[in-house]
Amino acid sequence: MALSIADLPKEDLFGPGHAGCGGCGAAVAGRQAMKALGSRTIVTIPASCMATLGGSNLKTTWQSPFYHTLFEMAPAVSSGIRAALEAQGIEDVNVVSWAGDAGTADIGFQSLTGAAERNEHMIHVCYDNEMYMNTGGQTGSQTPMYAITSNMTKGKTIKKKNMLAIMEAHGIDYVASASIAYPLDLIAKFKKAIEKPGFSYIHILAPCHRGWQIPPEKTIEFARLAVESGLFELYEVEDGNRTRNYEPPFIPVENYLLPQGRFKNLTQEAIQGIQTSVNKHYGRGE
Repeated sequence: MALSIADLPKEDLFGPGHAGCGGCGAAVAGRQAMKALGSRTIVTIPASCMATLGGSNLKTTWQSPFYHTLFEMAPAVSSGIRAALEAQGIEDVNVVSWAGDAGTADIGFQSLTGAAERNEHMIHVCYDNEMYMNTGGQTGSQTPMYAITSNMTKGKTIKKKNMLAIMEAHGIDYVASASIAYPLDLIAKFKKAIEKPGFSYIHILAPCHRGWQIPPEKTIEFARLAVESGLFELYEVEDGNRTRNYEPPFIPVENYLLPQGRFKNLTQEAIQGIQTSVNKHYGRGE
């Protein structure tokens, strides 16, 4: 039976009262995920917006234990927490490393790939806002091609790294993409990950209105447009089987790209190239 809103707990274990910007996609992702994870969860978070907005000094938004780690090591710290729990015979606690795209795909990749190779009993979450927003909006490997950032003012010249494919190649228990615009799909995927005996990876598209240069009240709208255009595919890989969770209506990619200030330098040729790439991925005609 499909998950419904009525199935969700009313208690919020992340927020309100966080220190994030209005319309923060990362905060929405945290609130949604905790609906599945519950209070018996320990979260490790490296340097990131999520670490800052989730708690600083004597204030915390998380209603479960969380540990603020160095930038490169959240999955390693989660591995240690899992080992400590097992040494005490504690089995009913979810261990989650929760990082942005920098702490996942770039600065934190070494500890992530190590934990995945060992098939640690944990979940790693990448909340992807496609820039290094905690340090000023710099380009990272998850920044899409052509996007303008604080250090690439003419736009990025290379494609976004496919982290989902990289993590799938590890042969781990569960790999899934998710979007804050589809909360029931996101929560259902966390519920699946909880039940896995080994390593799970969930990659969440979580727009940042400042970096994307969109109105803060339209964060969810742009997260949805990314999926509906086919630029962000919702799927999961379980036991080696790949399943697409949503068939998009394939709105033109320009409907998603052009309203964003970060893509103001896009040419019609570039837009057509992106559209062709999407069509090819989904096996659609030109």
